[in-house]
Amino acid sequence: MRALTVLITDSASDLPLKWCQENDVKLLSLHVLLNGKDYQEHHEITSKEVYDAMRNGAVPKTAQIQPDTFIQTFKACAEKGDAVIYMAFSSELSGTYQTAELVHKELLEEYPSFQLTIIDSKCASLGLGLLVHQAVKWRDEGLAYDELVKRIRKHHSSIDHIFTVDDLDYLQRGGRISKAAAMMGGLLHIKPILHAVEGRLLPLEKVRGNKKKLQRMLDLMEERGVHLGEQTIFISHADAIDQAELFRNAIEERFGTTSFVIESIGSVIGAHVGPGTIAIFYFKETVK
Repeated sequence: MRALTVLITDSASDLPLKWCQENDVKLLSLHVLLNGKDYQEHHEITSKEVYDAMRNGAVPKTAQIQPDTFIQTFKACAEKGDAVIYMAFSSELSGTYQTAELVHKELLEEYPSFQLTIIDSKCASLGLGLLVHQAVKWRDEGLAYDELVKRIRKHHSSIDHIFTVDDLDYLQRGGRISKAAAMMGGLLHIKPILHAVEGRLLPLEKVRGNKKKLQRMLDLMEERGVHLGEQTIFISHADAIDQAELFRNAIEERFGTTSFVIESIGSVIGAHVGPGTIAIFYFKETVK
């Protein structure tokens, strides 16, 4: 009997728990530390609660998935003889991937035949979500375990991340830019555009004003993407659904795209980028 292929990801994918349940994807939660309390994302706190707290001056912290969570999840799969693929939050942004690898090594002593592949996605938010969506499609098409792993490894690096933050103060509070830079950016209405490079989130360009920001992000999509009208474009937002819809309509008008996935940026990613953030994800090369 062929082992059941189990797909696992974490809450940094910004995939809704309901979607994961409906598509047989196990979702493991990172943690948010807010006002002295530790919350599991998706289960004990909402992103809206975190954004409202940030608007009121709170500076939330985040923590990776606990080793016990991995032990319990992986051990249950090993005992059932499942073949597991875990697509993890970028190792450049969290220690979650490394912790999962350490747990895997320990479990192999007890379950030497346990088939588990842990993939450092080098992705965040719906960039990871897009990878999981694609993996679910391949799994449901009946791809064998080894081929599924091969395709995920081949294509995860071709997912582009382009995003912009609405208020530089949130990056300043988290220690990512200086107070002077945040203040000057606010005075000049500077809107930074960032992207992902080998799993790290880095500044790409600066523009002035929301209109130029939108236009430049569309230009970047055209320069970097392929067959954008035929893809499903993923858009995530931090309590900014109106802005997300604005981007959706602009992408549809420019590229003829008809398929979109729009989701909220979760509390873990949101704790670092702040409310008002908009992110766009798509493939930079043909996926096959």
